[in-house]
Amino acid sequence: MAISFYSEDTNYCLKNRRLLANWVKSCIANEGKKCGDISFIFCSDDHLLSINRQYLQHDYYTDVITFDYCTGDIVSGDIFVSVDTVRENSALFNKAFLDELHRVIIHGILHLCGHGDKSDQDASKMRLLEDNSLNLLPNK
Repeated sequence: MAISFYSEDTNYCLKNRRLLANWVKSCIANEGKKCGDISFIFCSDDHLLSINRQYLQHDYYTDVITFDYCTGDIVSGDIFVSVDTVRENSALFNKAFLDELHRVIIHGILHLCGHGDKSDQDASKMRLLEDNSLNLLPNK
């Protein structure tokens, strides 16, 4: 089982891939699950908007879309991340780009682990889980 990183419609190249893959695996293990095949696809706003329209019938920009292919306790899926929106949000929230990117990465993983964020209560729980996971990231 593997964690892979790709770029689509952007020239963004993720650094420290091995470190991030190991971090993601440890976060999945902390959820009591096993890591399957997970692909992170870093893309532009326009590319993610197209996916949002085509597959989810949503006509708006977002920072992350997660496609869940999990079976049982094995976490698998595709996580599309808009580098453009992450960059905008990092400026908006006065956060470093990589800090915001890591939050979005783990947000997608937490969705694959079964956590939602539609209600206020679920969103608060998701934020706490994100913070706990970010604290596990080496070099923080």
